[in-house]
Amino acid sequence: MRSRLVLVVMCILTAPGVFAQTTKSDFFKTSDGVRIHYVEAGSGRPIVFIPGWTMPAWIWQKQIDEFSKTYHVIAIDPRSQGESDKPPSGHLPETRSRDYKELVDHLGLKKPVLVGWSMACGELVKYAEQFGTDNVGGLVLVDGYLSEKQNSEMFAALSGWMNQLQQDRQKQADGFVRSMYKKPQTDEYLKSVVDASIQVPADTAVVLIYNMIAVKDFSAGLAKMNRPVLFAYQPESQATADFLKSKLGDKLRLERFEGDGHALFVDEPEKFNHVLEEFIKGLPK
Repeated sequence: MRSRLVLVVMCILTAPGVFAQTTKSDFFKTSDGVRIHYVEAGSGRPIVFIPGWTMPAWIWQKQIDEFSKTYHVIAIDPRSQGESDKPPSGHLPETRSRDYKELVDHLGLKKPVLVGWSMACGELVKYAEQFGTDNVGGLVLVDGYLSEKQNSEMFAALSGWMNQLQQDRQKQADGFVRSMYKKPQTDEYLKSVVDASIQVPADTAVVLIYNMIAVKDFSAGLAKMNRPVLFAYQPESQATADFLKSKLGDKLRLERFEGDGHALFVDEPEKFNHVLEEFIKGLPK
Protein backbone atom coordinates (compact mmCIF):
# COMPACT_ATOMS: atom_id res chain seq x y z
CA MET A 1 0.00 0.00 0.00
CA ARG A 2 2.80 2.39 0.92
CA SER A 3 4.71 1.72 -2.30
CA ARG A 4 1.54 2.34 -4.31
CA LEU A 5 1.04 5.70 -2.55
CA VAL A 6 4.63 6.69 -3.32
CA LEU A 7 4.08 5.78 -6.98
CA VAL A 8 0.91 7.90 -7.16
CA VAL A 9 2.71 10.88 -5.61
CA MET A 10 5.62 10.52 -8.04
CA CYS A 11 3.21 10.43 -10.99
CA ILE A 12 1.58 13.64 -9.80
CA LEU A 13 4.88 15.41 -9.27
CA THR A 14 6.20 14.48 -12.71
CA ALA A 15 2.99 15.20 -14.61
CA PRO A 16 3.49 18.01 -17.17
CA GLY A 17 2.04 21.38 -16.28
CA VAL A 18 1.41 20.62 -12.58
CA PHE A 19 3.82 23.30 -11.48
CA ALA A 20 4.99 26.48 -13.22
CA GLN A 21 8.56 26.59 -14.42
CA THR A 22 11.18 27.71 -11.92
CA THR A 23 11.58 31.48 -12.13
CA LYS A 24 15.08 32.93 -12.08
CA SER A 25 15.71 36.44 -10.75
CA ASP A 26 18.72 38.35 -12.08
CA PHE A 27 20.16 41.78 -12.93
CA PHE A 28 22.14 43.34 -15.76
CA LYS A 29 23.84 46.73 -16.00
CA THR A 30 22.84 49.20 -18.71
CA SER A 31 25.29 51.22 -20.79
CA ASP A 32 24.75 54.17 -18.42
CA GLY A 33 25.44 52.06 -15.34
CA VAL A 34 21.92 51.34 -14.05
CA ARG A 35 21.20 47.89 -12.59
CA ILE A 36 18.02 46.52 -14.13
CA HIS A 37 16.18 43.60 -12.55
CA TYR A 38 14.37 40.94 -14.54
CA VAL A 39 12.89 37.48 -14.03
CA GLU A 40 12.91 34.66 -16.54
CA ALA A 41 11.52 31.17 -16.80
CA GLY A 42 11.00 28.41 -19.33
CA SER A 43 12.59 27.83 -22.72
CA GLY A 44 11.68 28.24 -26.37
CA ARG A 45 10.67 31.34 -28.30
CA PRO A 46 11.36 34.41 -26.14
CA ILE A 47 8.60 36.70 -24.88
CA VAL A 48 9.53 39.91 -23.04
CA PHE A 49 6.85 41.43 -20.77
CA ILE A 50 7.18 45.13 -19.87
CA PRO A 51 4.87 46.65 -17.22
CA GLY A 52 3.38 50.13 -17.19
CA TRP A 53 3.89 53.20 -15.04
CA THR A 54 5.33 52.40 -11.56
CA MET A 55 4.36 48.74 -11.87
CA PRO A 56 6.64 45.74 -11.09
CA ALA A 57 7.55 42.85 -13.37
CA TRP A 58 5.42 40.44 -11.31
CA ILE A 59 2.22 42.22 -12.40
CA TRP A 60 2.51 39.74 -15.32
CA GLN A 61 2.57 36.70 -12.99
CA LYS A 62 -0.40 34.96 -14.60
CA GLN A 63 1.33 35.26 -17.97
CA ILE A 64 4.72 34.19 -16.59
CA ASP A 65 3.15 31.06 -15.07
CA GLU A 66 1.28 30.11 -18.24
CA PHE A 67 3.73 30.95 -21.01
CA SER A 68 6.84 29.64 -19.26
CA LYS A 69 5.44 26.14 -19.84
CA THR A 70 6.25 26.41 -23.56
CA TYR A 71 8.19 29.67 -24.06
CA HIS A 72 11.24 31.50 -22.72
CA VAL A 73 9.56 34.22 -20.67
CA ILE A 74 11.29 37.37 -19.41
CA ALA A 75 9.62 40.12 -17.37
CA ILE A 76 11.53 43.31 -16.65
CA ASP A 77 11.40 45.89 -13.88
CA PRO A 78 11.96 49.12 -15.87
CA ARG A 79 14.44 51.58 -14.39
CA SER A 80 13.14 53.08 -11.11
CA GLN A 81 10.49 50.35 -10.83
CA GLY A 82 10.39 47.11 -8.89
CA GLU A 83 13.83 45.91 -7.83
CA SER A 84 15.73 47.93 -10.45
CA ASP A 85 17.96 50.87 -9.52
CA LYS A 86 16.23 54.21 -9.02
CA PRO A 87 18.55 56.76 -10.65
CA PRO A 88 17.81 60.50 -10.61
CA SER A 89 17.73 60.70 -14.41
CA GLY A 90 17.22 58.68 -17.60
CA HIS A 91 13.43 58.47 -17.57
CA LEU A 92 12.73 59.43 -21.15
CA PRO A 93 10.88 56.86 -23.30
CA GLU A 94 13.97 56.73 -25.54
CA THR A 95 16.22 55.78 -22.61
CA ARG A 96 13.87 53.19 -21.15
CA SER A 97 13.38 51.60 -24.56
CA ARG A 98 17.17 51.45 -24.90
CA ASP A 99 17.20 49.52 -21.62
CA TYR A 100 14.85 46.94 -23.18
CA LYS A 101 17.06 46.63 -26.25
CA GLU A 102 20.10 46.12 -24.02
CA LEU A 103 18.22 43.39 -22.13
CA VAL A 104 17.47 41.65 -25.44
CA ASP A 105 21.14 41.90 -26.39
CA HIS A 106 22.35 40.85 -22.92
CA LEU A 107 20.31 37.64 -23.09
CA GLY A 108 21.04 37.07 -26.78
CA LEU A 109 17.34 36.82 -27.63
CA LYS A 110 16.44 35.99 -31.22
CA LYS A 111 13.22 37.50 -32.58
CA PRO A 112 11.56 38.07 -29.19
CA VAL A 113 7.90 38.97 -28.91
CA LEU A 114 7.81 42.30 -27.06
CA VAL A 115 4.74 42.85 -24.89
CA GLY A 116 4.26 46.33 -23.40
CA TRP A 117 1.42 47.57 -21.24
CA SER A 118 0.18 51.15 -20.83
CA MET A 119 3.18 53.54 -20.73
CA ALA A 120 5.33 50.78 -22.24
CA CYS A 121 3.30 50.97 -25.48
CA GLY A 122 4.83 54.34 -26.31
CA GLU A 123 8.22 53.06 -25.20
CA LEU A 124 7.97 50.17 -27.66
CA VAL A 125 7.17 52.64 -30.44
CA LYS A 126 10.36 54.48 -29.46
CA TYR A 127 12.17 51.11 -29.47
CA ALA A 128 11.13 50.62 -33.10
CA GLU A 129 12.10 54.19 -33.98
CA GLN A 130 15.62 53.82 -32.57
CA PHE A 131 16.47 50.19 -33.30
CA GLY A 132 14.03 48.99 -35.93
CA THR A 133 12.23 45.65 -35.63
CA ASP A 134 14.37 43.33 -37.74
CA ASN A 135 15.22 41.29 -34.60
CA VAL A 136 11.66 41.38 -33.26
CA GLY A 137 9.20 38.55 -33.79
CA GLY A 138 6.11 40.64 -33.07
CA LEU A 139 4.89 43.52 -30.92
CA VAL A 140 2.00 43.44 -28.47
CA LEU A 141 0.66 46.76 -27.21
CA VAL A 142 -1.69 46.46 -24.24
CA ASP A 143 -4.13 49.30 -23.56
CA GLY A 144 -1.73 52.19 -24.03
CA TYR A 145 -2.58 55.74 -25.06
CA LEU A 146 -1.23 56.76 -28.47
CA SER A 147 -2.61 59.51 -30.65
CA GLU A 148 -1.96 61.71 -33.68
CA LYS A 149 -1.60 64.85 -31.56
CA GLN A 150 -1.54 65.94 -27.95
CA ASN A 151 -4.84 66.03 -26.12
CA SER A 152 -5.05 69.31 -24.18
CA GLU A 153 -7.82 68.04 -21.88
CA MET A 154 -5.83 64.94 -20.98
CA PHE A 155 -2.71 67.05 -20.41
CA ALA A 156 -4.62 69.33 -18.01
CA ALA A 157 -6.13 66.40 -16.12
CA LEU A 158 -2.78 64.65 -15.74
CA SER A 159 -1.16 67.90 -14.58
CA GLY A 160 -3.59 68.01 -11.66
CA TRP A 161 -2.98 64.32 -11.01
CA MET A 162 0.79 64.95 -10.86
CA ASN A 163 0.22 67.58 -8.18
CA GLN A 164 -1.93 65.20 -6.16
CA LEU A 165 0.74 62.53 -6.48
CA GLN A 166 3.31 64.76 -4.76
CA GLN A 167 0.87 65.88 -2.05
CA ASP A 168 -0.32 62.44 -0.92
CA ARG A 169 1.54 59.60 -2.61
CA GLN A 170 -0.22 56.83 -0.67
CA LYS A 171 -3.72 58.11 -1.44
CA GLN A 172 -2.92 58.67 -5.10
CA ALA A 173 -1.36 55.20 -5.51
CA ASP A 174 -4.27 53.49 -3.78
CA GLY A 175 -6.80 55.24 -6.00
CA PHE A 176 -4.83 54.61 -9.17
CA VAL A 177 -4.26 50.91 -8.50
CA ARG A 178 -7.92 50.27 -7.64
CA SER A 179 -8.98 52.05 -10.86
CA MET A 180 -6.93 49.61 -12.99
CA TYR A 181 -9.34 46.72 -12.41
CA LYS A 182 -13.01 46.10 -13.07
CA LYS A 183 -12.99 42.51 -11.80
CA PRO A 184 -12.74 41.82 -8.03
CA GLN A 185 -9.20 41.53 -6.66
CA THR A 186 -8.26 40.56 -3.12
CA ASP A 187 -7.26 43.27 -0.64
CA GLU A 188 -3.93 41.49 -0.18
CA TYR A 189 -3.21 41.62 -3.90
CA LEU A 190 -4.22 45.27 -4.23
CA LYS A 191 -2.04 46.23 -1.26
CA SER A 192 0.96 44.48 -2.81
CA VAL A 193 0.50 46.41 -6.07
CA VAL A 194 0.10 49.72 -4.20
CA ASP A 195 3.22 48.97 -2.14
CA ALA A 196 5.17 48.27 -5.34
CA SER A 197 3.90 51.48 -6.97
CA ILE A 198 4.95 53.77 -4.12
CA GLN A 199 8.50 52.40 -4.24
CA VAL A 200 9.00 54.64 -7.26
CA PRO A 201 10.11 58.05 -5.94
CA ALA A 202 7.32 60.62 -6.28
CA ASP A 203 9.34 63.05 -8.40
CA THR A 204 10.39 60.22 -10.73
CA ALA A 205 6.78 59.08 -11.05
CA VAL A 206 5.80 62.62 -12.06
CA VAL A 207 8.63 62.89 -14.61
CA LEU A 208 7.58 59.57 -16.15
CA ILE A 209 4.04 60.86 -16.67
CA TYR A 210 5.27 64.15 -18.10
CA ASN A 211 7.69 62.45 -20.49
CA MET A 212 4.93 60.13 -21.66
CA ILE A 213 2.46 62.88 -22.53
CA ALA A 214 5.19 65.14 -23.94
CA VAL A 215 5.76 62.85 -26.95
CA LYS A 216 4.37 64.82 -29.88
CA ASP A 217 4.71 62.35 -32.73
CA PHE A 218 4.73 58.54 -32.89
CA SER A 219 4.75 58.32 -36.69
CA ALA A 220 8.50 57.63 -37.12
CA GLY A 221 8.40 54.61 -34.81
CA LEU A 222 5.15 53.24 -36.20
CA ALA A 223 6.57 53.52 -39.72
CA LYS A 224 9.49 51.28 -38.72
CA MET A 225 7.27 48.52 -37.32
CA ASN A 226 7.68 45.92 -40.04
CA ARG A 227 6.46 43.02 -37.89
CA PRO A 228 2.89 42.03 -36.92
CA VAL A 229 1.39 44.10 -34.12
CA LEU A 230 -1.38 43.17 -31.69
CA PHE A 231 -3.28 45.86 -29.78
CA ALA A 232 -5.32 44.49 -26.86
CA TYR A 233 -7.54 47.17 -25.37
CA GLN A 234 -10.68 47.97 -23.41
CA PRO A 235 -13.41 50.28 -24.77
CA GLU A 236 -12.03 53.49 -23.29
CA SER A 237 -8.97 53.07 -25.54
CA GLN A 238 -10.92 52.88 -28.81
CA ALA A 239 -9.36 56.15 -30.02
CA THR A 240 -5.92 54.55 -29.83
CA ALA A 241 -7.18 51.49 -31.70
CA ASP A 242 -8.48 53.73 -34.50
CA PHE A 243 -5.21 55.68 -34.61
CA LEU A 244 -3.07 52.53 -34.79
CA LYS A 245 -5.28 51.08 -37.52
CA SER A 246 -4.84 54.21 -39.59
CA LYS A 247 -1.05 53.97 -39.25
CA LEU A 248 -0.39 50.22 -39.36
CA GLY A 249 -3.14 48.90 -41.61
CA ASP A 250 -2.98 45.16 -42.21
CA LYS A 251 0.02 44.75 -39.90
CA LEU A 252 -2.30 45.38 -36.94
CA ARG A 253 -4.60 42.94 -35.17
CA LEU A 254 -7.14 44.42 -32.73
CA GLU A 255 -8.59 42.57 -29.72
CA ARG A 256 -11.19 44.37 -27.64
CA PHE A 257 -11.80 43.39 -24.00
CA GLU A 258 -15.33 44.39 -23.00
CA GLY A 259 -16.02 44.78 -19.29
CA ASP A 260 -12.35 44.73 -18.27
CA GLY A 261 -10.19 47.41 -16.74
CA HIS A 262 -6.87 48.91 -17.75
CA ALA A 263 -5.05 45.85 -16.34
CA LEU A 264 -7.08 43.63 -18.63
CA PHE A 265 -4.49 40.82 -18.58
CA VAL A 266 -5.17 40.50 -14.83
CA ASP A 267 -8.94 40.99 -15.08
CA GLU A 268 -9.25 38.44 -17.89
CA PRO A 269 -6.06 36.32 -17.87
CA GLU A 270 -7.51 33.29 -19.66
CA LYS A 271 -8.78 35.37 -22.58
CA PHE A 272 -5.64 37.48 -22.75
CA ASN A 273 -3.38 34.43 -22.67
CA HIS A 274 -5.42 32.76 -25.40
CA VAL A 275 -5.29 35.87 -27.61
CA LEU A 276 -1.53 36.21 -27.08
CA GLU A 277 -0.94 32.51 -27.75
CA GLU A 278 -2.86 32.67 -31.03
CA PHE A 279 -0.97 35.80 -32.08
CA ILE A 280 2.41 34.19 -31.35
CA LYS A 281 1.49 30.98 -33.17
CA GLY A 282 0.65 33.04 -36.24
CA LEU A 283 3.99 34.84 -36.35
CA PRO A 284 6.63 33.95 -38.97
CA LYS A 285 9.32 31.63 -37.63
